[in-house]
Amino acid sequence: MSAFLVFEPTAEPFIPYSLSHIIVLILLAAIIVGLYLCRDRLSETFRRRFRFSLAAGLFLQELFIQGWNIAGGFWSPDASLPLHLCNVSCLLCGVMLLKGNQTLYEITYFCGLIGAAQALLTPDLGPFAFPHVIFYRFFFAHSAIIIACLYMTFVEKYRPYWASIGKTVVITNLFMLFVGAVDYITGGNYMYLRAKPDNPSLLDILGPWPWYILSLEAVALFLMVIYYLPFAFGDWRKARREKAQIEKAQETASPRSSQGQPPLGM
Repeated sequence: MSAFLVFEPTAEPFIPYSLSHIIVLILLAAIIVGLYLCRDRLSETFRRRFRFSLAAGLFLQELFIQGWNIAGGFWSPDASLPLHLCNVSCLLCGVMLLKGNQTLYEITYFCGLIGAAQALLTPDLGPFAFPHVIFYRFFFAHSAIIIACLYMTFVEKYRPYWASIGKTVVITNLFMLFVGAVDYITGGNYMYLRAKPDNPSLLDILGPWPWYILSLEAVALFLMVIYYLPFAFGDWRKARREKAQIEKAQETASPRSSQGQPPLGM
């Protein structure tokens, strides 16, 4: 408990793919598999409570980190505003779970899943390792983004479309312009628009500033297409089945061949 509740960092920094990191990833994978296997067997009451509870958790974790930064004297406008991609995704996922908004689902499905997956695979936790409260908050927030998006996909049957990719790209870039202005005013590095994160990440192989931003856009677009492929494949299979059914119905309804009928009178 003393290591959990203090403002000071842990004695040892966070180590990627340490035992605590791997356990979190395994637990997340188990929850995702459970959601998929139970997707058609959850009662309406459970679904409603799950959505509201997860939304509350997403909002409360953001309130917590703001309060923790203020109480510890860490809050500053250049680092504490909820403007990183995953901060915004947490808030949007919370609203999506409560409102069931299709546009928010499309944005969070692409941006939220891509950003949260990257964060979970390359966590930026620095000196806050297990069992510090920041460790729990970080992994809950990013895992909850993924769970929210996949819950809406598996259980509530939401889905993106090809046009969703273009919509997400436009909205994300407009938001990046806003965040870039905030970075300029505050001297911050929200969305890592001014510099790469200190911990190893995908940005390390995408070139120097500012070219890694353009490279990241290309990678994000590629990943959006990859994330859409299951739906594209499903649409292709559905179209094939419908075409086969139509062709079978036409063959059944077509008149019999005249072969073997008696000749017409002269």
